[in-house]
Amino acid sequence: MAWAGGTADLNGVRVRPVIAALVGALAVAALVGASTTASASRACVSAGGADGYAYAGHQATYRGHGVRATITVTGSPSVESGHVAGWVGVGGPGQGPSGEDAWIQAGIASMPGMEPFLYTEITRPGREPQFLLIEEGVATGRSHRLAVLEMSGRTGWWRVWVDGQAVTDPVRLRGSSGRWAPIATAESWNGGEAACNSFAFRFERVSVSYGGGGSWRPFVSGHRFLDGSYRLRDLAAAPAAAGAYRRSAAVHAEHVLPYAFVAASG
Repeated sequence: MAWAGGTADLNGVRVRPVIAALVGALAVAALVGASTTASASRACVSAGGADGYAYAGHQATYRGHGVRATITVTGSPSVESGHVAGWVGVGGPGQGPSGEDAWIQAGIASMPGMEPFLYTEITRPGREPQFLLIEEGVATGRSHRLAVLEMSGRTGWWRVWVDGQAVTDPVRLRGSSGRWAPIATAESWNGGEAACNSFAFRFERVSVSYGGGGSWRPFVSGHRFLDGSYRLRDLAAAPAAAGAYRRSAAVHAEHVLPYAFVAASG
């Protein structure tokens, strides 16, 4: 499938408050265990919106058919209330047919009293978010290759991949093909309380697929999310927007023009 092309509509962009379904699923804590001592910088979530969310990350310049990144927890998170997460995904509130909510994302998250864990969250139009725990006990410094990708030859069908393996069944998201600008971001939610949560995530080999099945090109940031005292630091410069998705680009263009960044709470 050819890349749909076009730039993302960044007017009034909204990031999906991740792990909404998890908030009422604290039974997961029994699977995960106690959290480690914090070493990441702490930051109180007062700079986000009234819903208590705050972000540090990027949305791609172009619409695409997938997004991937190697994500590492570089500092042990400390979560007083709510959660912290680093994730990649597409879609969001109002992004589905007729303005319905629709998205699919995958990342690493942590909640109070819990070690970091791998998860995916899927919201089909007209349905509540579906949370899936993929792996518990993600150690600080351990990297995972996460991807959200539209399937080759199956328009509007998506899967989540972890370390080269599909971890979800095909997911149909009506009207999604070539419509969404991918996102790679860290976030914190204060759980509706005054809370100082800490996080530090490294995003490497951040890429966007211009076709179903994985036609990867380097991620080009078209919009930056950066709330309060949060920090974003480039580790490898993103390519210029012009030509980032040319078909004539080398097969391994992401090796030549990688994009990487660190998102931290302070």
